[in-house]
Amino acid sequence: MSAALALIGALVYGSADFLGGLAARRLRSIFVTAVAALSGLVALVLAQPVIGGSWTGLDLAWGALAGVVGVVAIALLYACLALGPMSILSPLTAVVSAVAPMLWGLLVKGDALEPIGYAGLAVALVAVVLVGFVPGEKVVRPSARALAMAVGAGLAIGAFLIIVDQTSGDSGLVPLIASRATSTVVTAGIVAVLAVTAVRRGAPARSALESAAPALGATPSGRADLEHVGMNGIPVSLRRAWWLAIACGVADAAANALMLLALRIGELAVVSALTALYPAGTILLAAVVLRERVAAVQWIGLALALAAGGMLAAA
Repeated sequence: MSAALALIGALVYGSADFLGGLAARRLRSIFVTAVAALSGLVALVLAQPVIGGSWTGLDLAWGALAGVVGVVAIALLYACLALGPMSILSPLTAVVSAVAPMLWGLLVKGDALEPIGYAGLAVALVAVVLVGFVPGEKVVRPSARALAMAVGAGLAIGAFLIIVDQTSGDSGLVPLIASRATSTVVTAGIVAVLAVTAVRRGAPARSALESAAPALGATPSGRADLEHVGMNGIPVSLRRAWWLAIACGVADAAANALMLLALRIGELAVVSALTALYPAGTILLAAVVLRERVAAVQWIGLALALAAGGMLAAA
């Protein structure tokens, strides 16, 4: 059940990334992130009374720390992808985001798996690389700075999972609410600074919200739609971009909830490996909605992802 929830959560994460990527065609990426953080926060607050959970200072502190780490992940992600190339840095970030919590779970937390489970982790890592492949991207050697930022972004995303895993089992959605509230405050502050800067330059405040290169849609937990931003497809009006950003936040909050539930009933190593397969959701939506061709290597990655999910479920 834990593996199934983590795999479904990864697909929902990918859906959120797809929506955020479309929104970022018209709105600045950090503004998309801020709107998504707020809409996700509202969704979590509305769901909390239904799910229940105790409010403790420690769980709130863990959640707030996860929110700060998520913002750091976004900053590093933007920075490394602006330097490029995405074809190398994107899979690298995804692999590191899987390996870091995987090693924590196995070596520090003491997660134990059957032999088929360890084989499943290896298959999942291969799938992460193949699914995260960016077709058509020119392969060039990344700089040491870009590589360091990509590794840092992956570590920050992985740290988000590790931190959330520290919360108590009876806390419900409380840690996620604290995390999303922190992300909302930080990203809203950044947007406010950009608006004030624009006004001081003599430009209208709303100009700070317009999309600016590099256009990279991102979700509050630090994941990004790297492939579909700026590509031809569905025309995105300013009003639609707002709704897409809102939907991105709700989907991301749902994915976080699935991830949290998977952590509650399963192993961190398994959840981290399968959650890193989030590009699969983006790829599938792009194929259905934008009629984009899925590269052969990505189909192999999707097949391996399903195989890894089955192997880890059996572990």
